[in-house]
Formats: sequence, C-alpha cells, structure tokens
Amino acid sequence: MKIANQPMRLETIASEFPYPWQRDRAIAIDFNRWLRLSESQRDLLFLREVCWLTGMQWFEPQWQQGVALLGAVVMAFELAQGDGIGAIAAGGLASGAGWQWWQQRRSPEREVDADRRAIAVAQRRGYDTVAAAQALLSGIEAIAALDGNSGLSFTEQVRCQILRGILNPPNRPHVQPH
Repeated sequence: MKIANQPMRLETIASEFPYPWQRDRAIAIDFNRWLRLSESQRDLLFLREVCWLTGMQWFEPQWQQGVALLGAVVMAFELAQGDGIGAIAAGGLASGAGWQWWQQRRSPEREVDADRRAIAVAQRRGYDTVAAAQALLSGIEAIAALDGNSGLSFTEQVRCQILRGILNPPNRPHVQPH
C-alpha cells in the first residue's frame, strides 16, 4: 500500500479500482484539503479506503464465476465442434455471468461493507462504534464539501443512511450529528 500526495486531484482521497494483477495499490491524498478534516475523520476515511482496497476478494467462489467458466468451456468445445450457434449461446451465457460478477465488485454493497470493516478496525484502535460511525459520516459529508460537489452521490447517500442507522438504531433516541 502506498500513499501519494497529489495536490491537484479532484478528490481529497481516492484510489484506483484494485485489479487482481496489480500488486501495488496506491491511495492518493490531497493533503492541502486532507488537513482541514478532524483527526477522527481522517482516521476513519483512511481506514475505510484501506478496507475497500484490501477487501476486494477476486477469487471467492460465487455462482457467477462458475457459470462464466462453464460457458467459456462450452464455448470452446462448441467452437472446436464447428457449431457457431452453440458457441454464440455459450459465449452469451459466459459474458452475462461475467458481467453480473463484475458489477457486484463495483456495487454500493461493497462500499458499505468497507465502511463496516473500517468501523470494526477503528474499534480495535480504541474508538467505540458510535464515535467511529459519527466520524465516518461527518467525514463523508465533509469530503463532499471539500471536493466542491453540490451534494452526495447515490452511493454516498446510501452509505450515510446506513451510518445514521448505526448512530440511531430503532431502540435508541435520536442523536443529532455534529
């Protein structure tokens, strides 16, 4: 994992999508904007970015991988047999399953999972759940403002809603974020 100072970035903190063949994973930070955040916001946002980068499990078995592999094998077999229609059908099956699998890697669910893992790591570092969720929530909102965005993206809104649920579970009175 590498940290790179990139002052002219559009985003305060960002990293490239972690492909399996990339050994080095870099987190780019605009330290001019980064230092405007509180220490707890920086902690949680950085932990979250690391959890997102390291949490990408490319080879965990899922049905889409099996169907894509099976489709590719059948397509190769059909091509060897000279059956164009069968090869096209198997190729379509393989590409459809592969597309589903690829989209899961970029879903808001992966982003929320990284948030949860960052909170768990923060707890091991001395934060309690509410303080960690509050720092991450306020950090997400602060980053959007620092980056000059007019509002939160759909994924950021989903993440914030889930973090507010951690802050205010149904059996607890409402707590106002700072």
